[in-house]
Amino acid sequence: MIVQILYADNRRNTPQEMQVPCASSDQADISQFFQNVGKYGRFVNYHRIRRTLIKKKDIVTIMLVPTRIFFTKGVGIHRDRLASYELALRKAGIERCNLVYVSSIFPPNCKEISTPQGLEALKSGGITYCVMARNETNEPNRLVSAAIGLALPKEAEEYGYLSEHHAYGETKERTGEYAEDLAATMLATTLGIEFDLNAAWSEREQIYKASGKIIKTKHVCQSAEGDKNGLWTTVIAVAVFL
Repeated sequence: MIVQILYADNRRNTPQEMQVPCASSDQADISQFFQNVGKYGRFVNYHRIRRTLIKKKDIVTIMLVPTRIFFTKGVGIHRDRLASYELALRKAGIERCNLVYVSSIFPPNCKEISTPQGLEALKSGGITYCVMARNETNEPNRLVSAAIGLALPKEAEEYGYLSEHHAYGETKERTGEYAEDLAATMLATTLGIEFDLNAAWSEREQIYKASGKIIKTKHVCQSAEGDKNGLWTTVIAVAVFL
């Protein structure tokens, strides 16, 4: 993880910026990060207040910018609603993390890694940022689904989009394609690609990729039928930042 530090230097009267590596959001790594910051001299005597470092009149703001991401999904069934969610987290492999839900921007220069690699990098109790789609039901045989869509620009230095979508009565394919469509359309409007909003997703997908500005779209979806005995059934699809 790269931590971007933006600060106002009153002595120069100009905004300053620097980047310092941080292994993760784990407490031990954060402590090491602050030691690294201290090596820059100007921040040797500082104290931390809600992610803000203050030394005299210099204000320093820390931004965590993830450099890796992976996707996972799961389904859980239990008589208790919350317990079914916990089981879905276990199926996805992220139950041991303190999850923080964030909005849907794919960071510039962020690298997608495999699910096994991502799960191996997690630490128990660690503050873990993610984009999650979630759905649940206790109605027997009711179809539920949750999906994450992804759209990436051609230029790695530009940001991409992640989208969440959950639905009832939709197939896994339809929910997944809808989420992918959402992410791609948001990115297309940002990049100024012209398209017919009323056209089918398959047609717009070709337009987006033919523009040369969008290099990749995909989705991850989890669906399930409600338990026949009326137990809570929860489905999740998750994009996890590292």
